[in-house]
Amino acid sequence: MMRLDKFLKISRLIKRRTLAKEVADQGRILVNGNPAKASSKISAGDELAIRFGQKLLTVKVNDLRETVKKDEASMLYTIIKEESIQQN
Repeated sequence: MMRLDKFLKISRLIKRRTLAKEVADQGRILVNGNPAKASSKISAGDELAIRFGQKLLTVKVNDLRETVKKDEASMLYTIIKEESIQQN
């Protein structure tokens, strides 16, 4: 188990933990289809949907680690889909 904001920082999906907290607190992250807060606990196997502006990124959590080298960060997750969000 790991905090959502910490995982986003370590996996480098979001570069800074403060930014990860902001994005989560704005309701732009879903964990297994449910809105998540920065303090939400995530586990390996969970599915995260993260909204970055006009883009929706869905990833599966493969592994949780306290520290990881920069070039190994992408091994912590698998991108399921990446899609553009159309604004009406």
